[in-house]
Amino acid sequence: MTRATVKSSVPNVAVRTSTPSALNETSRERIVAALNERLAEGIDLHSQVKVAHWNVKGPGFPTLHPLFETFATALAQWNDELAERAVILGGTACGTTRIAARTSRLAELPLEVQRDVELAELLIARFDAFSEGLRDTRLMAEESGDIDTADLLTGILQQHEKHGWFLRATLGV
Repeated sequence: MTRATVKSSVPNVAVRTSTPSALNETSRERIVAALNERLAEGIDLHSQVKVAHWNVKGPGFPTLHPLFETFATALAQWNDELAERAVILGGTACGTTRIAARTSRLAELPLEVQRDVELAELLIARFDAFSEGLRDTRLMAEESGDIDTADLLTGILQQHEKHGWFLRATLGV
């Protein structure tokens, strides 16, 4: 096992922990920071999808309400996997809602928007932003030789893109 000091992009986080990873310390630090950024966005997106689930109104309600719940359930699982991977690499999972609110690049979901089509369109934009971050982090992991993190992100990305497709297909776009 390797001993590592890992610093996240989240302020005031430095942890020394053993790790089974053979990656060098610099690579682990960069990847853990990126995983924590994705975790913040995943937590943010999960909460936005739940708000959409609770508040959606209009003719699309019977379709979108359960679809949003499916998305939220998947996001909760992916957030757990992102957090655990950060810890496996010797870092700290920075997954509080306060850190997520401070760190996420996603636009806030306006609470006044509750109509089915408008709400779904706003979520599509946030889904796309989350996908972009996943792709960037996957590329960083690949370039660092961290195939396990890249594989994890590929799996999440495949499912997340499928959810984006479901949403677009539901809207007919």
